[in-house]
Amino acid sequence: MEKPHFSEILLQKLHQKEFLNDEDLEKITIYQNKGIFSLRSELLLMIYFSIILFTSGIGVIVYNNIDSIGHLAILSANFILMLVCFYFSFKKAKGYSNDEVVFENPLFDYLVLTGSLLACIFLGYINFQYQIFDDSYAYVSLISALLCFAVAYYFDNRIVLSMAITSLAAFIGISITPKSIFQNEVYSNLQLTYSGLVLGIGLLVWMEYSLINKIKIHFHFVYTTFALHLLGVCIIAGLLSEQWYIFIPILLGFVYYFYRFSYRVLATSIFAFMLLYGYFGINVLGGKILSFIDFGPFYELLIMVSPFYVVASIYLFIRLVKQFNAKKNASVQ
Repeated sequence: MEKPHFSEILLQKLHQKEFLNDEDLEKITIYQNKGIFSLRSELLLMIYFSIILFTSGIGVIVYNNIDSIGHLAILSANFILMLVCFYFSFKKAKGYSNDEVVFENPLFDYLVLTGSLLACIFLGYINFQYQIFDDSYAYVSLISALLCFAVAYYFDNRIVLSMAITSLAAFIGISITPKSIFQNEVYSNLQLTYSGLVLGIGLLVWMEYSLINKIKIHFHFVYTTFALHLLGVCIIAGLLSEQWYIFIPILLGFVYYFYRFSYRVLATSIFAFMLLYGYFGINVLGGKILSFIDFGPFYELLIMVSPFYVVASIYLFIRLVKQFNAKKNASVQ
């Protein structure tokens, strides 16, 4: 006998709780049985890739024809395209609201994204050509971050918000050690590690403040995801440094906070990555502690036991995620 699909079980639970009446349940069931496949997500993904290819193509054309086109012509064309994107975006926008606001046509979300990308390209190119901030791109990153934050909140755009946070992280990295982001110095530069911790905690503080005051509360997942990975990487980098003992309470606080938060918002991805970063952190910490102990002949035993440890870790990880999903699904009852 074929088991009922999860969506069918969920519909029945909603019907039992009287969130759906008999007529609504019947209509939804008939619609699902038609097996209609929506291409909306696939089409939007293709549009997203088209925008990335378009902006990348502009960069390639500029690079290959810089002598014949001229800097002023490039800047003018970029600026005009940016203005066109934002003109139609503002024309169709519903205005700012602390609640979620969406365009009637999702294509305008990607028009906002295109305008934001062109704005960042314009800022970077004008600094490259005219050396407004000398050789440093720190302030360009900061201005790009502020611009993208304003655009993201006004137009309610999560992708542009991700660009804003990325630019802010680049500003911190570049302002401390130039080119550090491109050379992956987060593991060798402790000052950059501390800066990453401050930024990650700052993102969480603003996210919690926004949740309390109901300011774009649907942005919480973007902030949490960036903070989770930023803090996780910085904590592991700190545990690998000479001052590793400072990061032990930070690791414990990291695991505790994201464990509680994952159950609070019922987000499997946050729970899974919390487990992974916690696991890597504990193993690095264990390696640091073992380095002070002289095992001598027991090293061979450790090597023999290590495969079983890895298998047990994978089994425990899968089991914990399954338990989380079971509690998550039970919450609808």
